[in-house]
Amino acid sequence: MKALTWHGKGDVRCEEVPDPKIEQPRDAIIKVTACAICGSDLHLFNGIIPRLETGDVLGHETMGEVVEVGSDIRNLKVGDRVVVPFTISCGECFFCTRGFYSGCERSNPNKEEATKLWGNSPAGLFGYSHLLGGYAGGQAELLRVPFADVGPIKVPDSLSDEQVLFLSDIFPTGYMAADFCNIQRGDTIAIWGCGPVGQMAIRSAFLLGAERVIAIDTVSERLALAAQGGAQTLDFLEEDIYERIMEMTHGRGADACIDAVGTESEPSASWDARLDRIKVALFMGTDRPHVLRQAIQCCRNFGTVSIVGVYGGFLDKIPMGSAINRGLTFRMAQTPVQHYAQMLLERIEKGEIDPSFVITHRARLEDGPELYKTFRDKQDGCIKVVMKP
Repeated sequence: MKALTWHGKGDVRCEEVPDPKIEQPRDAIIKVTACAICGSDLHLFNGIIPRLETGDVLGHETMGEVVEVGSDIRNLKVGDRVVVPFTISCGECFFCTRGFYSGCERSNPNKEEATKLWGNSPAGLFGYSHLLGGYAGGQAELLRVPFADVGPIKVPDSLSDEQVLFLSDIFPTGYMAADFCNIQRGDTIAIWGCGPVGQMAIRSAFLLGAERVIAIDTVSERLALAAQGGAQTLDFLEEDIYERIMEMTHGRGADACIDAVGTESEPSASWDARLDRIKVALFMGTDRPHVLRQAIQCCRNFGTVSIVGVYGGFLDKIPMGSAINRGLTFRMAQTPVQHYAQMLLERIEKGEIDPSFVITHRARLEDGPELYKTFRDKQDGCIKVVMKP
């Protein structure tokens, strides 16, 4: 089969790899009908996430048609259309039974490696390094899905692939970001990052009752799409974000702040952003947490900082004095997709939201390597890429 594979920093190729096979009784094989490039994939592309190996198949936003099932699968049959959550979850462990599917204790076969870095291991993920299981990803013609009686979400024929594909990751992630904010009537939510997850967070904040959303980015196409979703937009290269948010909230700060950027924040004029880039370049730091620092400073007393941007290692110069003395609450997670998926599918069916609004580029799998570069470099108005093998 054809698949997008990793061959080093900035080097993704479309090449032939062996077809996946049923390995365990709870496996399923799906024929991929749509997959996407996620902002999190760019961290792999840019060489930020450790433990990738040459030839690893990428991708964790995938859907398709079931073509084979293992002997223990009872809830899926050949021909079913399914969306596959990016988190691989057994459904039976301490965390899965409590709805924390992304903390699954059984799905990461390399959990000892993850534990050495993070103190404990989260769930295995599709196409996201051997640190998180070494599972082949879904930017391919076929995908093996472990624990397929727990993960895949059956979708009705009345909805197109593009309407439901993002149930795999960015829609639940954006919704969770807003859900973490405990939004009350009249709240102002500030969101850093108007990429795909940020766009979903904007719409989700309004779905959950926010009165105002302030969206922060510098890419004109992203800011325009955020404005279409009802957000007030700020360009961080044109304005002092802290001063503007304080002005817009009469000196109080936003009720909640969402970091939808993570480890690779764009360069800005601030001293801390410059220092982050120098330290990472000199291998003296692992992440660039400028956005997180700013979100903390811009949040009102006893407000919430919601973190869904990916961080990989150890963060530096986080203003914990501000957070502690002003009573901030931090909420963060890899998204337990299965916890949100059915409810969000119902919202799509009711017409409350159509997640396909974020798609700007549609392509073949063979176009993937160039589109990784286009997406990374924010060229050609690229916000979201969907590929159809």
